[in-house]
Amino acid sequence: MQNQKFSFELITQNDNARLGKISTPKGVIDTPAFMPVGTQGTVKGIFPDDILKTGTQIILGNTYHLLLRPGIDILKKFNGLHKFMNWNKPILTDSGGYQIMSLSNLNKIDKDIGAVFKSHIDGKKIILSPEKSIQVQKSINSDIIMVLDECPKLTSDKKILSRAIDVSKHWAERCKIEFGHDNSKALFGIVQGGLYKDLREESIKNLVDIGFDGYAMGGLAVGESQSEMFKILSETTNFLPKSKPRYLMGVGTPSDILGAVYYGIDMFDCVLPTRSGRTGLAFTWQGKINLKNSKYQKDTLPLDESCQLKGLNQYSKGYLNHLIKSNEMMASMLISLHNINFYQQFMSEIRKNIRSGTFTTFYKKYIDYFN
Repeated sequence: MQNQKFSFELITQNDNARLGKISTPKGVIDTPAFMPVGTQGTVKGIFPDDILKTGTQIILGNTYHLLLRPGIDILKKFNGLHKFMNWNKPILTDSGGYQIMSLSNLNKIDKDIGAVFKSHIDGKKIILSPEKSIQVQKSINSDIIMVLDECPKLTSDKKILSRAIDVSKHWAERCKIEFGHDNSKALFGIVQGGLYKDLREESIKNLVDIGFDGYAMGGLAVGESQSEMFKILSETTNFLPKSKPRYLMGVGTPSDILGAVYYGIDMFDCVLPTRSGRTGLAFTWQGKINLKNSKYQKDTLPLDESCQLKGLNQYSKGYLNHLIKSNEMMASMLISLHNINFYQQFMSEIRKNIRSGTFTTFYKKYIDYFN
């Protein structure tokens, strides 16, 4: 019987690397976990049944994009995103905070009102307040809901970062009130503060004082180097409550994930596996492979001989090279599925090594493998 409440269990640690289990009414999520990104209700180019077969236990949707299209009335008609997209496992939704940064030319920030957007689809004015973000995410029927935050672009300006922390604290308080009491779902706070330890510490204290079911590191993977990201994680992750899940938003390459696990992170999401799949880049245990390269034209071997999912081991690198050069959509479908499957294999190996106490050896072997 599935747990009817959201909960997190920390099973064991190998130094700072954590093995855990999130329980939700829609299913269990073994951590460290990778969440494929289904921004608009689909993981691009992959059927939900095939996503499930990779061992994926949770996917991510996006509040801003789903608010614009298909819209809340339609999602309510289907009782949320799960039924709408034929996915019966947990869903986490980003609050729209990232779009405040990435679509900054289309919006303005008002601490009291929220984010005022022009729709990138039709130019229509949209107000995304903290309350509205939570209401939309509840209409999506998300299992893990993120607070609305202000995510600044990469900057060394402490004034900009401090203002974002202040705005984000105010919005987080309002999100908590709007969320109310629903122990079947989780509400996560989002830490800001750029690459400054003192600002991150301040942001974490603000959020812990409010109290959330989990905590996300936001404002990273916005253009800083991997070493800068690892440095701030090493300095601040352990300020987060040990008993709650920790989520690094928008990350990343297998090496990024491995390094973040090393510093105590539990959850990840990124478009990289599918975006790379659409450009002919595959992730394998032999490293990255650019299948556009003409040296693969006559390569008769598959990307992974052991992978029987969807018969992926029946397709040679030579055939995939041909599909890419012919602009056939099947190329991106096969490589995207391969990449998601590889990422989930990678996470499984991480969990196995944490459990057996050999994570540090695994980390040293693969940390520079995919850069």
